[in-house]
Amino acid sequence: MVAPRRVDPQALGPAVGYAHGMRAGDFLFVAGQVGGSPRGDGSWALEEGMAGQFAKATENVVAVVREAGAPPERIVEMTAFVTDMAAYRAARKEIGAAWRRALGKHYPAMTLVEVRELFEPGALVEIKAVAYMG
Repeated sequence: MVAPRRVDPQALGPAVGYAHGMRAGDFLFVAGQVGGSPRGDGSWALEEGMAGQFAKATENVVAVVREAGAPPERIVEMTAFVTDMAAYRAARKEIGAAWRRALGKHYPAMTLVEVRELFEPGALVEIKAVAYMG
């Protein structure tokens, strides 16, 4: 049995106290990714608005999958946590366009959950995923 291994793309900065991804056998588990870029001090420069953050969070998920050596079409499940369902609904057209840029017409099993707050201050969305690497 191969031990699980971390997958931390350099572009996402150091993961302090967690891993951006963990490869375990044929599966890659991608930690929740927010819609921004690392500042280098443990915080994130977040994109503007729900659509911008959703787009960047999706790109960050894809970056982890690519770092593990797979295309985004290997993503089998995604869970998106949003702080405002009404804002998500209002931005669906822009979110759809961002989705197609990152994932084309690949649609994994998806769950969308509204939460009161996310760990990163100002984050409106966080997306986690599972990819099949086999």
